[in-house]
Amino acid sequence: MMKKGFFILYNSVHLLYAFCLISLWIIPAYCFHTTDPLGSILGQHDLVESWKDTVQSATAEAPGPYNGGAASTLVLAEDRTKRPDILSGFHKYRDGWDIANKHYFASVGFTGAFGFILAAVWLLSFGSAFIVYHCCGWKINIEGQESRYSLRICLILLIVFTCLAATGCIVLSVGQDEFHGEAVDTLNYVVNQSDYTVQMLRNVTEYMSLAKDIKVAQFFLPPDTSADIDRLNMDLNAAASTVQDKTYDNSRKIRRVFNTVRSALIVVATVMLLVSLLGLVLSIFGHQHAIYIFIISGWLLVAVTFILCGVFVILNNAIADTCVAMGEWVENPQAETALSNILPCVDERTTNRTLYKSKEVINGVVTIANGFIYTFANSNPSPQAKPTYYNQSGPILPTLCYPYNSQMQNQPCSDQDVTIANASKVWQNYTCTVSDSGLCTSVGRLTPDMYDQLAAAVNVSYALEHYAPPLLSLQNCDFVRDTFRNITSNHCPPLKHHLRAVNAGLVLISVGVMLSLALWMFYANRPQREEVFAKFSSRIKGSCHGKPCSTGDHSSKGTTPVNEV
Repeated sequence: MMKKGFFILYNSVHLLYAFCLISLWIIPAYCFHTTDPLGSILGQHDLVESWKDTVQSATAEAPGPYNGGAASTLVLAEDRTKRPDILSGFHKYRDGWDIANKHYFASVGFTGAFGFILAAVWLLSFGSAFIVYHCCGWKINIEGQESRYSLRICLILLIVFTCLAATGCIVLSVGQDEFHGEAVDTLNYVVNQSDYTVQMLRNVTEYMSLAKDIKVAQFFLPPDTSADIDRLNMDLNAAASTVQDKTYDNSRKIRRVFNTVRSALIVVATVMLLVSLLGLVLSIFGHQHAIYIFIISGWLLVAVTFILCGVFVILNNAIADTCVAMGEWVENPQAETALSNILPCVDERTTNRTLYKSKEVINGVVTIANGFIYTFANSNPSPQAKPTYYNQSGPILPTLCYPYNSQMQNQPCSDQDVTIANASKVWQNYTCTVSDSGLCTSVGRLTPDMYDQLAAAVNVSYALEHYAPPLLSLQNCDFVRDTFRNITSNHCPPLKHHLRAVNAGLVLISVGVMLSLALWMFYANRPQREEVFAKFSSRIKGSCHGKPCSTGDHSSKGTTPVNEV
């Protein structure tokens, strides 16, 4: 029975990690025709299929939630996921959110197609125009009185577009930093939830082992119960170890991906800012040859920003789909969904069996304690009756209450019994002082050593009573449901907000640098002062062919000879 809980817990942890990384690897997986994008994330081949096979084999007794009849079918995020499917000839995808369906990845990948197409169009169009401009020598020459005003307008626009690109770099830097922080917080939350489950399993294992070794005088658990505890502990230890190992491995991989994305965005923002500023400076000072390097760099970087826009549109849609799917699953836990194939929450009748063994152990410990109390503590044997005689005397020691009946259902305690919660405190009043021979020298029913053994047994029962029931939340998916609810309410909104900020920054950078490129070429190729002076001098020399022109006093105000009468 614990194996069912283990498989559900195991799959729950993987699904939480998939939420953190599902979108970051959609594009590489789709572009390289990977049938299992999550397999590359988690380092396993066909992981989703193995999940489904494992869970189906492990939950043969209870393959789905029990609600008194057939479970209704719910398509998760149905409205959001109606998109063209590339793999089915651009027909509408209608199966909803399903990370085990390659058509879902193809449809969500299509949402970023605009950015990729725009990058390709930009590369071809501007590249062709630049080649024609450079090879054919096409230039825009503005002469006359309007040239000064045109150059001023060009300079003003160039500064405005550079400021636009710089603003985009700032927005991108701030957005990526906030997105990275929120993504890491989400990952830390998932890791903490995983650590909590591991600690919960470790606690139950520890106290089960202590219960197996409980011995008060001649009373201990029967061998069959000890064997059941050993088998149970093996399952619990396997579950805890597997979850702990996967938590470490997956969190390390996810952090590496987050850091890579952050580094890439920081590099893009920094390089684009430098290119924009240096391009502005070089175009103002008229460094025609140097500006070509920055024009080509800007041309390629604009294409990169368009591609990143497409990637982050896909990321935004995938995260939004996942958040909506989680929210709908939380609100409809009894429906058959894509999540049900990965997290098949078993029915209440089945999950109750998980606690049966822990309740049986608790009642077994109560039997040990009460057997000692009846046989030793509350007996009044003669001094010759060893080892039951240790000079016990005084009021009768109250027995320990059975918290569960023979059907392992909760039952109230009588007034004559003490509960597991307060037994140690009550029994302490019945201890006596002992001599060197181990006999009581004062009124009391328990020696200090006996009290310690009884208290240890009660403490183990108390711990099992409190640590075992939370395992139920792992099997009926309450734990995962609460985790999903926290993610959808506290982590999804800021993640989507920060992704929109990143996209806005990329758009501003693309537009700013794209508009600046044409102005760089135009403004850098304007006539400089030296060029204007040389051109003006050549015109004067070309218009003077006689001797008076070469010897006369030429001025800019007239050409009349001085010696003319």
